[in-house]
Amino acid sequence: MAKLYFYYASMNAGKSTTLLQADFNYRERGMATMLWTAAIDDRSSEKAIESRIGLGAEAYRFSPETDLWERISAAHRVEPLSCVLVDEAQFLTEGQVWQLARIADQAGIPVLCYGLRTDFQGELFPGSKVLLGIADTLVELKAVCHCGRKATMSLRVDESGAAVKHGAQTEIGGNDRYVALCRRHFTEALGG
Repeated sequence: MAKLYFYYASMNAGKSTTLLQADFNYRERGMATMLWTAAIDDRSSEKAIESRIGLGAEAYRFSPETDLWERISAAHRVEPLSCVLVDEAQFLTEGQVWQLARIADQAGIPVLCYGLRTDFQGELFPGSKVLLGIADTLVELKAVCHCGRKATMSLRVDESGAAVKHGAQTEIGGNDRYVALCRRHFTEALGG
């Protein structure tokens, strides 16, 4: 029975690296996969999915209007898929998460989603909220705070490294904009 998986973590936990390793494992055994990532994240000029350690792969890009059920089903009819892997899953809409659940349940294709659990204010992302609610398997990937504890939060910082307390939920960035922290240091950085 195929399952819907959600691998979640703060920044710098290796979500994209883990996705790319899983994809490699399937492909090494001659199995077809389909990779997806959020169209909103357009930082990469060469590969759609890139990890901080230099790995990368091409991928389809989803926007809020993308019908994942239709696109994945159509690809599966051409070449049977063994797995669907989704990076930046926090940017999925509620409907898209349910489409991915349908891919697992009705098409029998495992779906592995990777993303942030919460934003820079500690609030759940819409896609993450639904994935936490309906995924068959939840896996927390570990990042490390500067103090050595598990980092569970992603702090947004400005150009000088100061904590940003307000703003839009989504602002694309890497180590220049976000720092992975434990809850204690996240709270302290926000001033209380």
